[in-house]
Amino acid sequence: MRSKIGLLLALAASTVALTTSTAAQAEPNVRLLGERVLPHGMDFHGTTVGGLSGIDYLPATGEYLLISDDRSERAPARSYTARFPVDANGVGPMTLTGTRPLRTADGGFYPPKSVDPEEIRVDPWTGDYFWTQEGERAGDVLADPAVRVARPDGAFVAELPIPDNERMRPDSGPRRNAVLEAATFAAGGALFVTAVEGPLLQDGPEATVTSGAVSRITVQARSGPPLAQYAYPMEPVFAESRPEPGRGGNGVASILAADPLDPTKFLVLERAFVDGVGNKIRVYEADIAGATNVLDAPLGNARPVAKRLLVDLDDVGLPDIDNIEGMTWGPRLPSGERTLVLVSDDNFAENQITQIVALALR
Repeated sequence: MRSKIGLLLALAASTVALTTSTAAQAEPNVRLLGERVLPHGMDFHGTTVGGLSGIDYLPATGEYLLISDDRSERAPARSYTARFPVDANGVGPMTLTGTRPLRTADGGFYPPKSVDPEEIRVDPWTGDYFWTQEGERAGDVLADPAVRVARPDGAFVAELPIPDNERMRPDSGPRRNAVLEAATFAAGGALFVTAVEGPLLQDGPEATVTSGAVSRITVQARSGPPLAQYAYPMEPVFAESRPEPGRGGNGVASILAADPLDPTKFLVLERAFVDGVGNKIRVYEADIAGATNVLDAPLGNARPVAKRLLVDLDDVGLPDIDNIEGMTWGPRLPSGERTLVLVSDDNFAENQITQIVALALR
């Protein structure tokens, strides 16, 4: 498996011409279909629906799969399934169709604060759920992030290996709450691709209003070791916070294969928040084919991932933009356009909203 996937990546790298510049404006062929805001704190089967940080589409049933980032504090860590129409008329009402707790290896529930779910994807080969969690860095507690596999009923199946540089160590590894926010399948399901939200401690400072930062995108076999890792350049923070400066950030919140069969092209969602200003959500097209492999290596002068702006949600006419963290391809429209469906994480806060946003892409 390793040799075949390595060859696949090498061939892609040798045949794709790249630019490392970032486009200044969004593609003109992206438009807003509509949005749907869910009631705050709604109850479903004894759980509080909120903290929705990841979404995937189930074309066989027309449902959507969502994951809550509740750290087993309001209810056990869990996923949801839901139906809502996405068509030329926008986003229709949501009907939740199920919820399942994510189980530990011994079949139990995750204890409170022992897990921090973020992203969820459906395995195109088996129908199992691959989900990520961020681990913890707090005082003397150093808990590694993880990629875990669950059955649709929530039963534990397996845990994937992670790169050594993503392990929590006193002076290296991920920052707190800036770890495995993003994941996707690629190459028809042969590859699983993840990204850390912010720079590793050894990769330099976080983004500021004057400079960006570097995340890492990791490519691994669907059930095996990491194969490659690439430097992804993130944008500077879009505005200065007020009234106190320095209270803002930007990071990678989701990643999605641009085409299910392509091993090198992805959409990357950069989510920024600035105190006193609000959120900025930008989706970029990224290509890893010409980037330097920095797996278990310092960034140095590595060639970064190429990227160009696909859409800035400030430009599509949304009345409000909240903490959007998840994205998935939805159904194709009769016009031939693809739909991109986004979901926001309201952090269970009364001053935030859970919104479903649908875009059409030519």
